Amino acid sequence: MFILFFAKIIKIKTEVFVGLYPIHFDLYQKECESEIRYKSTISINEKHIIFVIMKRTLLLIWTTVLFSGVTLSARPINSPNGKIELEVKGGEYHILYEGKTVLCITTTGISSPQVQAVRPRFAKKIVTDYQMVAGKRLHCKNRGREYKAKIGKGVQFVVRLYDDGIAFRYEMEGLANAQPPQEQTAYRIAEGTRRWMQRWTDAYEGFFPISTTGTSRDHHWGYPALIEPTEGVFTLLTEANIERRNSASSLWNDNAVDTFRVVADKNDLVLNGDWHTPWRVAIIGHLSDVVASTLVTDLSAPCQVTDTSWIHPGTVAWVYWAYNHGSNDYDIIKKYVDMAAKLHLPYVLIDAEWDEMKNGKNVEDAVAYAKSQGIRPMIWYNSSVGWVNGAPGPKYRLNKPEDREREFAWCERIGVTGVKIDFFSGDTQMNMEYCIDLLECAARHHLTVNFHGATIPRGWQRTYPHLLTTEGVYGAEWYNNVPTFTDKAAGHNATLPFTRNVIGPMDYTPCAFSDSQHPHITTHAHELALTVLFESGLQHLADRPESFLAQPEAVQEFLGHLPVIWDETRLVSGYPGEHVILARRSGDTWYIAGINGTNEEKSMAVDLRFLGNKQHDVTSFTDSGDISHPWNIQTTHTLPDLITCQPRGGFVWIVK
Repeated sequence: MFILFFAKIIKIKTEVFVGLYPIHFDLYQKECESEIRYKSTISINEKHIIFVIMKRTLLLIWTTVLFSGVTLSARPINSPNGKIELEVKGGEYHILYEGKTVLCITTTGISSPQVQAVRPRFAKKIVTDYQMVAGKRLHCKNRGREYKAKIGKGVQFVVRLYDDGIAFRYEMEGLANAQPPQEQTAYRIAEGTRRWMQRWTDAYEGFFPISTTGTSRDHHWGYPALIEPTEGVFTLLTEANIERRNSASSLWNDNAVDTFRVVADKNDLVLNGDWHTPWRVAIIGHLSDVVASTLVTDLSAPCQVTDTSWIHPGTVAWVYWAYNHGSNDYDIIKKYVDMAAKLHLPYVLIDAEWDEMKNGKNVEDAVAYAKSQGIRPMIWYNSSVGWVNGAPGPKYRLNKPEDREREFAWCERIGVTGVKIDFFSGDTQMNMEYCIDLLECAARHHLTVNFHGATIPRGWQRTYPHLLTTEGVYGAEWYNNVPTFTDKAAGHNATLPFTRNVIGPMDYTPCAFSDSQHPHITTHAHELALTVLFESGLQHLADRPESFLAQPEAVQEFLGHLPVIWDETRLVSGYPGEHVILARRSGDTWYIAGINGTNEEKSMAVDLRFLGNKQHDVTSFTDSGDISHPWNIQTTHTLPDLITCQPRGGFVWIVK
């Protein structure tokens, strides 16, 4: 019995040892004691002999492993749940999901590419557990394993494998008057692979068309990039945790159509000391895993705002969409304030051109009127680094630190609760640092922030939780600009929950039942569903007051009680561009919303078994098919397992 018992212990501990976990004899002794405690026939002396032999045997194994050619890195490099694995194969890094390759990193390195991929060694376990102020999930948890490899003098390749993806970056030490090094990372996306990728623009306002080729006239692509490398398994490429000395990056396939290089934008800093790149991120799994992932914020710096009690997410009455103009008319602003009060919306945005107010009034009068009606006012600024000439104002009020401090102090004094800052000029280090300056100054004066005409979220919503939303999307305001959106909106809307909105809040400005400069052909229920499908800490409602107030009372009540922060988000079903059904929970209430992205009637399965078998109160909003009476609103106690949507239609169920 003694020999068998000791052999069992040695076998177990050898596996742990070879698996790159450090030897802690005191821990092993405690574990063994718990087993020996039940072996009543073993004497105290025999216990001592076991521990002595065990320690000496483990030391012998350690020596044998070091000098026998068996490497400690023989254990698979994988995620805690074992589904995601990194392999060094043919000089490249291959990322596998459940045994199938889903991403190939063809080159890595700084300044010059690594000739051969270096197998990283286990460094530590990663556990994340934090609260968000807004987002798809308020309580975020994740786990991962970090591995490191030295790839040059003072340079380490650091890779983390999480249960829902991988992330890696380069860490450098001892830089002296150095230019930011040129990264050599490249991904291979084979021709024929389905992908949804947006051609890069500095405001990230474009479509994500389905394609099987990387051919493009300019070879330049923005994040996020969604690919389906094997049927039913997806990889979403993006990045996270932009800090002051970083620029953001994008993808270029100018050298080879299937090779996408990670290229950082302009950075003119001179670096000294330690420095690292942002995290390069691949969210991996089934579509439900991708949609629910919080990996971008998991990798980002923790909250830097000590007191967050003044940050209040909510819905916003928004003037621009209806008039294709800003807020230089006091009487129009009053209409939107009155609508917000009637619908119980917490916010109104006083948009561009408020510095040119008509009707003998000024912006302080507009702010005062909003406050008198119990509505929190927000105001717009031109960042004055992007579109300046010919653009609306106010301009040049935020660029210098002293001007910015004075302007935000004035906002706080008169009762402005948030700022929308527009027209940035891309992903350069200068723009990234300017955004951080704006966020830190806004926090000092208790102002929430909405970045427009700006880059996509890369995790700042965790670090600076008063950043409640960001545009970075081809949204409803494009009905003002060109006719293109009319025919493409439905499919585009059914793609965004799988692409852009995965990585962070998205100020699409949804929900319009009437028309702007160019008509929309999505149904009323489709438009209402967007308010649930699209996550944004400030949900700007696009339509004009006359349209919203003409809707049935149940629709008005829905908008007045619409949550914009969620305790939980689940994908029920969907496929990019075709359809999507999401379930979002606020407290004990579930909002189930879906849209048809096609021009044909579509039946969609709705599997809600996660809600349990208890009886529910269900309020449903669907399309009637009658243009003159477009709504079908019902209250029932049953949840169907199938929904049929009209072409470009949709639905919303409130389940209590």
